Amino acid sequence: MTGNAPSFAIEAVAGEGEGAIALQLAGDWVQGQTVPGFGALRDQLAGRELSQLQLQADDLGDWDSLLMAFLLQCHNYCREREIDLDTHGLPANARQLLAVATSVAPHQPPARRQQHWWQAGNPLRVLRAVRGDLRESLGFFGDICIGLARLCAGRANTRWADFRHFCYQAGPNAFAIISLTSVLVGMILAYLGAVQLQQFGAGVYVADLVVIGMLREMGVLMTAVVMAGRTGAAYAAQLGTMQTNDEIDAITTLGVSPVEFLVLPRLLALVVMMPLLVIYANLLGMLGGAIVSGGLGISMLQYISQAQEAIAVSHITVGLVKSVIFAVLIAIAGCRSGLYSGRSSAAVGQAATEAVVTALIYLIVADAAINIFFQHVEFW
Repeated sequence: MTGNAPSFAIEAVAGEGEGAIALQLAGDWVQGQTVPGFGALRDQLAGRELSQLQLQADDLGDWDSLLMAFLLQCHNYCREREIDLDTHGLPANARQLLAVATSVAPHQPPARRQQHWWQAGNPLRVLRAVRGDLRESLGFFGDICIGLARLCAGRANTRWADFRHFCYQAGPNAFAIISLTSVLVGMILAYLGAVQLQQFGAGVYVADLVVIGMLREMGVLMTAVVMAGRTGAAYAAQLGTMQTNDEIDAITTLGVSPVEFLVLPRLLALVVMMPLLVIYANLLGMLGGAIVSGGLGISMLQYISQAQEAIAVSHITVGLVKSVIFAVLIAIAGCRSGLYSGRSSAAVGQAATEAVVTALIYLIVADAAINIFFQHVEFW
């Protein structure tokens, strides 16, 4: 390789005091040359009380990205030690490239708490952790509301192809586990009710118990629990893996909101599919109750007739309202845990666990609040 070998030298700046140092760059800083390592410069600057580092390029020849990498290290060194970096002595092109490269501060991942509020034993620590989790959840919910407003205005970076994919993932792919749990829950309700009702000769009212229990409570709650463990954890693992691979940082760098691009399709898909899954679960739960009723001497005609009398619009509406609210809570818990995950495989597993635990807590609290609300509304 021909040309002058790249080099640098430091010297005090006359008239600027002892804290000002000039870094003289010389030679050709191009591919193929043996470029001085930044460690050598750091060793020479060690122990000096620096207030300013001036970059000079009077003897600089050709240069390419090797010089820019060296200058970026100089910039980071000065930023960490709060040293003023004067770049006026550089070529205009190099100065502009360095300004572009340093215009955005390095990404700092959000600090993760080592203990969640449900793991803390100190009551005061529990209250502080609950407050922090609540503030974080409300902030994330606010970002989702902004994203939904932009979506309604047609300005969101949301792909409907992703929405269809997540609808299939949250809906048809969940039929098997929803079918099994719903039939068994219906059978359990029928057995529990039959044991008590038959003592009073009212075994036929098992149908009322199963229908009302499935429509208002067990159908939607068991479906939500299954979806929290299945879909909520999947959302957290998917987004946590993207966080580990720096894919979310890349999306943000492109000027795309991760909430609009990654969260909204998952949220909307779960909101659309959850009521359908709840209706499906309710039907199968009633079928499970019919199977048990048949074994208890209640004819299918009696069961169907009594079930028709028990079915009411209010019961169906309560279950569907719960399903929408539960879907939002599950999606928020899963996506928030994934987006704020750490950058390791262990952090991804922790995010999935946090998503399930948080979603279950959300479901229990929301279910209790909704039941209390509808209990005080006479119409329901």
